[in-house]
Amino acid sequence: MRLMLRCNKGVQRKFAMRLTHVNIIFHLQLPHFRIIWQQCDRGFGNSIPNVAGCTCHDFFRLMASQTRSTVRVDPSRSEPALPRIRPVSPHFIGAKARFQSFSERGEPEASRQRIIALRKALKRLGCDGMLIPRADVFQGEYLPPSEGRLAWLTAFTGSAGFAILAAGKLALFVDGRYTVQAKAEVKPRLVTVVPIAEIAPDQWLKREAEGLTLGYDPALFTSRGLKRFERAANEGGVTLKAIADPFPALWPDRPAAPSTPIIDHPVEFSGENREAKIARVQETLREQKLGALLVSECTSVNWLLNIRAGDVPHLPILRAFVLVPVEGKPQLFTRPDRLEPSLATSLAGAIEVVPVAADGAAEVAAVLGTLARTGIKIRLDEETGALLFAEAVRSAGGEADIGTDPTALMKAKKNAVEIAGSRAAHLRDGVAMVRFLAWLDREIEAATPLTEIDAAIALERFRRETNALVDVSFPSISAAGPNAALPHYRVTEASNRLITPGLYLIDSGGQYRDGTTDITRTVEVKRSTRAMREAFTRVLKGMIAVARVRYPKGTSGAQLDPLARAPLWEAGVDFDHGTGHGVGSFLSVHEGPQRISKLGHAALEPGMILSDEPGYYREGAFGIRIENLIVVEPQAHARDERTMFGFETLTFCPIDRRLIVKSMLSRDERAWLDAYHAQTRVKLAPHLAGADLAWLEQATRPL
Repeated sequence: MRLMLRCNKGVQRKFAMRLTHVNIIFHLQLPHFRIIWQQCDRGFGNSIPNVAGCTCHDFFRLMASQTRSTVRVDPSRSEPALPRIRPVSPHFIGAKARFQSFSERGEPEASRQRIIALRKALKRLGCDGMLIPRADVFQGEYLPPSEGRLAWLTAFTGSAGFAILAAGKLALFVDGRYTVQAKAEVKPRLVTVVPIAEIAPDQWLKREAEGLTLGYDPALFTSRGLKRFERAANEGGVTLKAIADPFPALWPDRPAAPSTPIIDHPVEFSGENREAKIARVQETLREQKLGALLVSECTSVNWLLNIRAGDVPHLPILRAFVLVPVEGKPQLFTRPDRLEPSLATSLAGAIEVVPVAADGAAEVAAVLGTLARTGIKIRLDEETGALLFAEAVRSAGGEADIGTDPTALMKAKKNAVEIAGSRAAHLRDGVAMVRFLAWLDREIEAATPLTEIDAAIALERFRRETNALVDVSFPSISAAGPNAALPHYRVTEASNRLITPGLYLIDSGGQYRDGTTDITRTVEVKRSTRAMREAFTRVLKGMIAVARVRYPKGTSGAQLDPLARAPLWEAGVDFDHGTGHGVGSFLSVHEGPQRISKLGHAALEPGMILSDEPGYYREGAFGIRIENLIVVEPQAHARDERTMFGFETLTFCPIDRRLIVKSMLSRDERAWLDAYHAQTRVKLAPHLAGADLAWLEQATRPL
């Protein structure tokens, strides 16, 4: 296959690249070009980058439409070639990020008036206070700005939190990731930050709200999520009252609800068409004797129908519901005008689109009520099915079956095409990371003043230069010195620090059409202390332990979690987040049900992608985290008596050798690290040159 990009004017640049058994020749002239097909007689891989402003989606779709052969990925090919990038050492100081902002988001100075207004509104509804989760009707972790009720009221901007407004009190409950951040963001005279490790919200309710009537919005709770508050309320003499959302009337400058275009996620990336996925789900419904399933987790909706949008910052998802009957066409609740014309045509044969006015909750509740009157059993997901929908079914005399949405597990177990795509995405992302780390070392050596924002912008730019980046996976955690002790630190113009001698932590990722990446590296800046190096080595030992483990089928993430913590426990320390979370395929960077944590009870099965990211955080001093993504794979040995699984590492990027206390590593751990660095060098070196290649070779030397 040969592809020509001919320009309208100016001097042409010509270059060639090798892509999964295909030679593509580019004749490129900026800023204008046109695409001419000369020959197309083979399939091509999904690692092709976009070119000169042509979006990855449009470029791929154009190429796919021009070839008669089936576009496919070769799952056996784990190292698709990338275009060689000319080494540069740019200064990014003063530049801007395209995909992330560093401005303050919370408005603590406005909290007083907002709390007063909410109290007045609740009083009119007959309530003394309210339960306020950080949630929307989809129960997702990531919210669009229009759903940020908790942040609007309290100024806390973390991704997990819960507030209870009671008489004279507003308590904000956060986990160990956000304790320090929350205290820094809120007004302490107005909002009391309560670590969940000290007291859970339901127990606080029982102790602090006796005799009060507290409101709650049924759209923001699941049936299971409300039950513990109902139990605590009964024990503590508290009355809970369902109310309509009071925030719209109090929030005059509320951002508009997202309304981004809905695009196709073709089988070249998904590996399975939507009709086949729907058939699998319906077969499961028949096996479980269910009449219908409401898919309420947005990522599952997007996975099931092979669609994507941009309704949530950094997540390529559509916020919508799908109702799947045991027989017939599923119903997608969304605005039809948001669908790309070609996608609308394609979907018409597989599903029915139900027009909605807002987020679809009202329309879904009405349809569920109608179905419930027919007597069928309707499955609502226990994790994401809003209480609003369970009540709609029950009020119509139906049976709301609260259980597991089968699409979550189907989505979690990636097929061969998705895994091959993830390998390709991690390869190009690894090249961008090496270019960034090499640049960072050079700038530090040259004594260039760099801030956390400078570094975050630089890394985004290196990823954008892959010409395949759709978005970042999340705002980069670019953290120097004591800021790195905040596991989910978000750098702002107010918190921005110079990167000074000690440790610098960068946790970041990219959204590519073929995969989602997430990687953390902690690096030495000029010098480090013995305490830093010992802590780093313990974190590394934990990360290696998870990467190397073999385990029998049926093992859960909770059973593997102690492997990452044991080296830290030996020193009397720990970390307050999970060891690993699931990762989607051009979806959410956090995906369930798989996870490696104390709460990770789902069995880890082949195809599941997870992070492996132990850490250590010394408040006010420094933080350390090392993160690779791994995928579960069968690992059979001849003498095994049971089916055994293990992990393939997807992420390839050097781990800072300067921070390793070699004597603390066992022989096997050193062998693993040397082999990992050798693989990293082999995979990435062909795509680097000059100073970047020299840096890689130095950074991957054997211990």
